[in-house]
Amino acid sequence: MKEKVYKVYNDQVQAELYSAYLYLAMSFDMESKNYKGMANWLEKQYNEEREHAFKLIKFMQECGEKPVLQQIDMPAADFGTPAELFAKVLEHEKHVTALINNMYEVALEEKDYAAQIHLQWFISEQVEEEANASEILDKLQMVGDSVQGILMVDAQLGDRK
Repeated sequence: MKEKVYKVYNDQVQAELYSAYLYLAMSFDMESKNYKGMANWLEKQYNEEREHAFKLIKFMQECGEKPVLQQIDMPAADFGTPAELFAKVLEHEKHVTALINNMYEVALEEKDYAAQIHLQWFISEQVEEEANASEILDKLQMVGDSVQGILMVDAQLGDRK
């Protein structure tokens, strides 16, 4: 693994672990506001982000590199309304997409073919992540301030396995 690629992989491990931490904080916030379905969805997202970090770590190890953990910033504790929260989710996923795209650019630049192939999964995953966040935000914006509508979306999100 080339030095620049190693650096962006290490940085992305930190970013994925921060994402996990962020979604866990968001889950706690929704739970405290009695949106159990949204809390469930966000908790599942927390687990998924941890899995992403471990995919990166495992790849680094398979390439003979030692991952180095970096400090994770503390996320906020209150994210506002469900619509405000999911707007932040979408914004965050777009940020992660930009990071992944940058990783791919570095792998191209460094001619690290194994990393290029490995990162294709993450690129596809980010398309899905943004689409999911966008769909939830769209639904919440459609229902507006309707308690019944918000509870309906909450119930749907509670079904995530």
